[in-house]
Amino acid sequence: MSDRRHVLGLAAEEATARWLGASGWRVVAHRQRSPGGGEADLVALDRDGILVAIEVRARRSGRAGTAAMTVDRRRIERLRRTLSSVARSSGEPHRGLRVDLDTAEPAPGLPGRWRLARIPGIG
Repeated sequence: MSDRRHVLGLAAEEATARWLGASGWRVVAHRQRSPGGGEADLVALDRDGILVAIEVRARRSGRAGTAAMTVDRRRIERLRRTLSSVARSSGEPHRGLRVDLDTAEPAPGLPGRWRLARIPGIG
């Protein structure tokens, strides 16, 4: 991954974490890795107490397709493994598990602002 894409991804993850916090969620981990090789960009407790692994996908434009099109079944399985590992090891009380996809695009003409959207329960 080029530095430019990496910087975009990190900025999108931070914007998403702030958005979740402002929506009443509590982010419990950033870039969480599991022993089985998976990684979740964010792990958070939603307002209902569900522990959620969040894949954040950012796009500068639609030329390469939508962000949602870039998450395959194998990636979802890795997210599930990571979430299960976090649920077992963190001791974080929760009422269930879920995997979400959050998409981020820079807002045109508004530096530092993002258009964010959530697709819950992708897997």
